[in-house]
Amino acid sequence: MPADHVEWIRREGRIVIVGASLAGLRAAETLRAEGFTGELTLIGDEPYEPYDRPPLSKAVLLGMASPRHTELPHRREIDAKWRLGVPASGLDLSAKRVRLADGDEVEYDRLLIATGVRARPWPKEAEARLDGVFLLRTRDDAARLLQKLKAGPRRVFIIGAGFAGCEVASACREMGLQVSMAERAGAPLVGALGGVIGAVAADLQTENGVDLRTRVTVTALEGDTSGRVRAVHLSDESVVKVDVVVVSLGSLRNTEWLTGSGLGAGPRGIACDAGCRAFDFRGIVTDDVFVAGDVARSPHALFGYQFLSLEHWGNAVAQAETAAHNMICRGADRRPHLWTPAFWSSQFRVNIKSVGVPPMGDQIMITQGSLAERRFVGVYGYQGRMIAAVSFDNNRWLEFYRRQIERGAPFPVEFPTMDRRPEGRQPVPADFPDPSLPTHGPTVTLSGYSPADQQLVFTPARH
Repeated sequence: MPADHVEWIRREGRIVIVGASLAGLRAAETLRAEGFTGELTLIGDEPYEPYDRPPLSKAVLLGMASPRHTELPHRREIDAKWRLGVPASGLDLSAKRVRLADGDEVEYDRLLIATGVRARPWPKEAEARLDGVFLLRTRDDAARLLQKLKAGPRRVFIIGAGFAGCEVASACREMGLQVSMAERAGAPLVGALGGVIGAVAADLQTENGVDLRTRVTVTALEGDTSGRVRAVHLSDESVVKVDVVVVSLGSLRNTEWLTGSGLGAGPRGIACDAGCRAFDFRGIVTDDVFVAGDVARSPHALFGYQFLSLEHWGNAVAQAETAAHNMICRGADRRPHLWTPAFWSSQFRVNIKSVGVPPMGDQIMITQGSLAERRFVGVYGYQGRMIAAVSFDNNRWLEFYRRQIERGAPFPVEFPTMDRRPEGRQPVPADFPDPSLPTHGPTVTLSGYSPADQQLVFTPARH
């Protein structure tokens, strides 16, 4: 691309960001910080400026933060036009226009898509509309759920034992509420961390009073004559009387508005190269459309250049900053997005953190602490190299393992000061579920090597 065109973009160009999200805001700030003086527009489907989502399932439900006051701080003035409360409904690549649901159109010279994900709804619409059935993704969701929990329901039922479901269970138990949780897999968090760690998470739940039901699916939500949820029916033919149901079945990437646009977008996200430039459906990279955050599928050098979709706070920030930089610089000055995945969760006063891509591992080795004490570090291996690590209340080791992962350190983990590994420090199968089966837990999804999205159909399996 001619240098003078890039300079024109920097001075006078029109940049549109679809997604008034964490990634959208950080991208806008980076654009201004790096000298973009043109017109900047942020489009968001919610009526609010960008806010922080992790507190919604933690601090907000515990009354430590208000759902109305989790706005993200602005690190600098961005001088932007805000188009809030009206979602994007289409994209015309040739005319460089974003269509809005109210019929308006916004023209661009560069476009960043940061539309993120939404909560997967309960598949039976009539049951999903029952009073007392909740999703938890937006600040409005959190406000409604908090109000219901404060009313003191006799029992809360959580469908799905991924990170979000487990955090909600933790908050409810801390509030003194009775909690039941159903998970089709054999333990909580198995999709994200595997069965070895899932067993520890299961003990954590049950020891804190959660009625955990595994290897079952929910077959129906029953309402009373006034339209309030009153019972949950399970595949083992048991029935649980409830007042509140929290549906925590994972997420859906917000790509439907791009149908027919020509971009390589689908249920797994929007494919982009390491510089965050979007691919079209033919696998050809575009030069004016960039992607960042949860909605992106991007190749990663550390993980065999497979496309990764990451639902991580830190990744959204890092990818947004890379995309913004690359949007307004010459090709030779562009940089790759090589952030090492990292994730954290807090449940029942236990801090859980991970680095790397645990679902890629086929073995795990406990290298510090012990599972029994629930204070440990587990390292995942794949094809003779370290691929990820997870800690329970022992995160001081994670920075060391992050560096090991990034340099492709060997697995099993070596103990150079000893002639042999300490007793018990042996690799065992990590016990991840069959990747072809849907689970609730993954925050990292590996989706192969093709930038052209193959249509995937999620089968709720009556759950």
